[in-house]
Order: sequence, then C-alpha cells, then structure tokens
Amino acid sequence: MGGKRSRGELENDQLSMGATLSRMNVATESEVLLPDGHDKTQQDGGDNGPEWQTVQSHKRHKKHSKKASDQYPEITHSPHARLQSIVKTGDLQNLVLYCLADGNAPQWVSVRYHGAIRKSVVLMVPGLEAGMFDGTISLSSSTEGISTNDASIAEGSLVVERAGETVSSPSASGESRKVPLAPDDYYPTKLVHDRMPTSLQPLSDVFDHVWPVKTPGDDKYAKMHSPIAAMLTTPIVKPREDKNGRGPQPPREGRGWQNKRTPVTELLASTDELSNEGYVLHPAHYSDTASATAGTTRRELNKWTTADGWVDTQGIPTLEAGNAPDKDIEKGSVTVGRTVVAMDCEMCITSPPTVTPQIFSLTRVSLIDWDGKVMLDELVKPENAITDYLTPYSGITLAMLQNVTTSLSDIQKKLLDIFTPQTILVGHSLNSDLNALQLTHPFIIDTALLFPHPRGPPLKSSLKWLAQKYISREIQKGHGSTGHDSIEDAKACLDLVKQKCEKGKSWGTAEASSESIFKRIGRTNRPKRDKVQPAGNDEPRISAVVDWGDPSRGYGGQAKVVIGCQSDAEVVAGVKRAVDGSADDDAVPVGGCDFTWTRLRELEAYRGWWEKSKIVEADALRSSTQAASITATLAGVVSETAERIKTIYDALPACTALIVYSGSGDPRDLREMQALQARFKEEYKVKKWDELSVRWTDVEEQKLRKACEKARKGVGFVTVK
Repeated sequence: MGGKRSRGELENDQLSMGATLSRMNVATESEVLLPDGHDKTQQDGGDNGPEWQTVQSHKRHKKHSKKASDQYPEITHSPHARLQSIVKTGDLQNLVLYCLADGNAPQWVSVRYHGAIRKSVVLMVPGLEAGMFDGTISLSSSTEGISTNDASIAEGSLVVERAGETVSSPSASGESRKVPLAPDDYYPTKLVHDRMPTSLQPLSDVFDHVWPVKTPGDDKYAKMHSPIAAMLTTPIVKPREDKNGRGPQPPREGRGWQNKRTPVTELLASTDELSNEGYVLHPAHYSDTASATAGTTRRELNKWTTADGWVDTQGIPTLEAGNAPDKDIEKGSVTVGRTVVAMDCEMCITSPPTVTPQIFSLTRVSLIDWDGKVMLDELVKPENAITDYLTPYSGITLAMLQNVTTSLSDIQKKLLDIFTPQTILVGHSLNSDLNALQLTHPFIIDTALLFPHPRGPPLKSSLKWLAQKYISREIQKGHGSTGHDSIEDAKACLDLVKQKCEKGKSWGTAEASSESIFKRIGRTNRPKRDKVQPAGNDEPRISAVVDWGDPSRGYGGQAKVVIGCQSDAEVVAGVKRAVDGSADDDAVPVGGCDFTWTRLRELEAYRGWWEKSKIVEADALRSSTQAASITATLAGVVSETAERIKTIYDALPACTALIVYSGSGDPRDLREMQALQARFKEEYKVKKWDELSVRWTDVEEQKLRKACEKARKGVGFVTVK
C-alpha cells in the first residue's frame, strides 16, 4: 500500500537496520552472515544466489577468551583520551563505587558494561614506587637502591611505553638510551613484558598500564593524609536540592546517623590540644615535675607570670580536682555537675602603629551561663592609650569608654570569684580572649576545635560560618561596620556546644559528613544473577577486609567479614577465601564477598616504610617481618610481591575488578622532616633561639615541602578478570 508509513513501522525498520549493522560489524574478514543465520565463505554471484561481498569492520574489537557474551566488562585507557588532572586515591574509590554502588562514571578511564562487574578487590601495596618502573630505583642486586637519574640504566630496569608516545629502551646490545626526564604526570605508562625488570614482569601479565596516583594531602602545609582513609571513607551523598544552595548548607544527618547524648566533660580540650593552639597552660595541666618546670620556664621567658600581671584560677591543683562529687550530679544531666560559662571578649590596639607585633588590650568581657542568661557584661579601660579602637570588628568607640574606670585587674578579681574548680569555659578561639584577660583556666571547650575546618588544621572555621551552618543563625551582621556583639557571640558558642552534647562528639566533624565505604556498598543489593539464596530480593552486597593483625579494631570494624593475617602469604589465602566463600566457612557467606579491601606489607616492612603503631601487636608484626627479611634483597621482595599480586588475580572469578595502589611514595624523608619540625616547635616554647638544638629556616621548610611532594607520588593498576 502507498501513503505514509506509521511511526511504529519506521521504528521497527530502524531497529531492524541497527541489528543488521551490528551483526555485520562483528563478522570476521573472511566470513559474512547469511540471511538464514548460517556462516558461509565469500562466493561469487550467479544462478545459485545473489552476489555476496566481504564485510570488514574498521573498528578493532578486543577479544576475551573467557567472555561468555558480547557484554563483557572492561576497564581501559584510550591513548587518545585527554586527562585534565592527575588521578587521586579518591578516583580509585569512585571507580569501585561506580562498579558496585552509586558512584558517578569516572572520566579518567573507560568502563564498558560496568553493571556486569560482579565483584571488586582493592589491594594496597606500600613499597611499590614509580621509580621501579622508570629506572630511578634499580632492582638489580649489584646496584640495589642506587638512584640512576643520570647514569646508565641497568639492563632490564626500564621498560615501558608511554600511552600515546614512544619511549626508547635499552637495546639488546646493552646500549643505554636516555629516558624522558619530564613525562606527562597525568598519563599512565604502558607496561611491556619483555622490556620490564624480571621482578616486575608478573604485573605486565595482569595489567596494561601503571598509573601515577596522588595521595591526598595538603601541599600548603606539607601534610600527607591517610591513603587507607581516602579509600575506605566516602563522603555522604547530598541530595540534588542541597547542591544548588548558596552559602554554608545545614548539616545533614547521614544514613544511619544516631544522636548520642554526650556529657559536656567529654568535649574538653586536652592538654596537647591547648598547647598546640598556643594557650598559656594552667598549672593543673602539668602532670609531673619535668613538665611543670618546662612550663614555668616558658611562662617566665614570655612574661606570663603573676609578676607580669597574669593570674591563675585558684583551688585546682590537678585536673581531677574539677570533677564534681557524685551527689551533685543529676541523673542524665549533660553538665554532670559542672558549671558551664560561655565567654567572649572584645579588644583594641594599644601599641604604636610602628610596633610589631601589635598589642591587643581588653575593652569588653561578657559571660553567659548555661541557661543563656548574662552573668557579666562590662567595659574595660586599658592601662595604655588606645591607638586603634577596631570599631568595625570590636564595636567599641571612644564615647563608650569615656567614663569607664574598670581596669583589667578589677575584671580579673571578678572572674576569680566567679570561676570555681567545677567551671568550664566555652568560647571560640578562647586563647586570644584569655591572653587579653591575662588569665589561665584548665577546663576549656573551644568551638574552633570542636568543629574542625573541612580542610583540616591549621585552618579554622569562623564562628559566623559555624552559626550559619549548625544553628541556622545569622550573627556578626555588623562585621566591618558597627562591629561584633560579645554577648551574641558567647550565646552562639554556647548553643553550638549544647547541640554537640545532644548529637554526639562526631557531630560537626568529618565523621558526620562521611561514612564507611562498607556501609555505602552495603546499601546496594546484589544483581539477581548473583543470588545464591533463592529467597529474598533485597540481599545486600557484602564487604570484607583482609589485613595484617586485627583489622576489626579500626577501619575494618564496619565490614561484614574481617580476616586477620600474620604474613603476605596468609593475605593471599584470605583474599581467595573472602571472594569465593564456602558453606563450610562460618565467617564468609556462601557466594563470597562483593567488595574486598586488603594489603600486602612485607615490601613495606623491608623498605622501612612501616612506622611504629600505637598497637603493640602491629609493632611486633612489623619487627618480626623486618627481622625475617634481613638476608633478602629488594629485587627478591619485589618479585615475591608481584607474584602474589598475580596469584590473587588468577584466583579471582570472572568479571571481577582488581585495583592495586601503593598508597603513597616513599614517606621516610617526610617523617624525618616533620619530626624535626615538631622538635623545633617544642624547644622554641621554652628555650631561647641560641639555645635551640634544632633550627628551622627556609632551607628546612623547602626540604619539608619537597619530601611531602615525593611522598604523595604513588602508583596504581586497574583491570578486570
């Protein structure tokens, strides 16, 4: 029939044509697909049938000997891909979440049929370095540990091709060729088996590329963050409507969040925290004679003694003296018999403009009790002439202080009458307030410490921002014009502490905005094809941790399956046990675990990267491992580690993603410089410059930064079995 064709008929024709083209594309060069579905070799036309032509596909398809269908999962890197930044540990984590849970599609690799990936194993191998692949760390026994930056590269020590470019390698005659000095940091390097060090060749049998992976940290302050936490801690996903708001967004109670009523005494700043923040310590903080002597010396050097006008709250010989008697503690009370006082002060400048550092003097002090009532609010006349009232910030003017006669010593006497051994002071960055008051008190709750900055110390969140985010309150509206109100600020601090007491210690910290990767993956159900139990349509994915010692004590506490090991050989066996599962295994469910995080540590121990732990058991394992490897060589330990990685790969079931990452580069120089810096800071508190055993100049600062940069350069590998 003529006329227009229906929409349904057009769609059917398009689908039919698409199916035909798809079949043509997968036909081999010498075969065609006949209409009846049978393969037939190319033949000329004639009476026996129409003329058939060979159909050749211009696109190469990677063949999988083990694939059961055309939709076999694959993770690849295209040499034509244009990366925008270096791959980070968080990108590896997101790849896992994309394959198994609710992560976004990665931009640094191409993942085909990610829904077909059934399991994922993430293996951390500290001790592996990029230098082992580019020749700067020789794996030859005769030159082990020698840097070969400009020297001839030992035979077989390099052997790579950079994706998208050609890299020359040592010739068969032993002639060394120069390695590129500045390869692109963003791109992976292709592994070529025959050109790799013998110790690392097993990796080329498993992986196509070695990726540069940057460990999380802070370049500005030369800090490296935990590569374990970066992999096993995930941010809580925000709803779409939360992402479009401006300014600080109200905190969300993450999935599974439970309020935990917390006594206010658990929020007290520790002695170390107060010392690190620059507080002048009350004598009650000195637990022994040595620390008391050092503290006294420090106060004398900095003129913080009673002879210099400073006062200490009385009747508190030790920190335990502040505990309230049991008879004074009401059942269920978060104050546990203590008196909580919120304080805020305003200051002005009393030093000449040419003098540095500037001298700040007290001009107003405000106290608020637990019920929010004003206990004290007084203006103070500084002893020295005021050179800057700081009105846009303090709110203090010349007219306000015109008839004021109250002095600093008068305020000190009033505060000593108010503060008792049971008093807890609350405020934001209270060290500056107490310095202006020239007063010390042992029991401090600092909201700048309670609600740490998202990017970590030494950064601090402003009180204005904290009030907006956590108690939905606008304060300091006069900032930069009419100044702050100390009563308003004190109330904001008090309400932040009250909220913390109701929510729990982790509220307002990274723990409140993040969760374990095991919990996040556990909220995703297994695909139906993975169902082992015939009943139930909501079987959640199961996670496992296989690590040295007892992983359940820390990061592995929220994993469904936890397997402790004493050696790398046990780790390999533990991974196979976790992935396979068995009806005879009480710890691992039938069908095995969907996600497994594990770690090999013998290479880390051999190279001296395994630092001392707070856990005695971990120290014992580290020491025994190092002792057992005394006669070993770097090449030998690397070879054993590479073989174990390949053994794990061989033991994995089909459609399992394997991600290997080193966690970091060599951290030893960074640890050494950080220890030197900490020693300098500690001595600087109590010694004069010419008495210091450690000097910290720009030279040491640059060494620290270079060591941090080096330590944050890790490597990674990705594949699908």
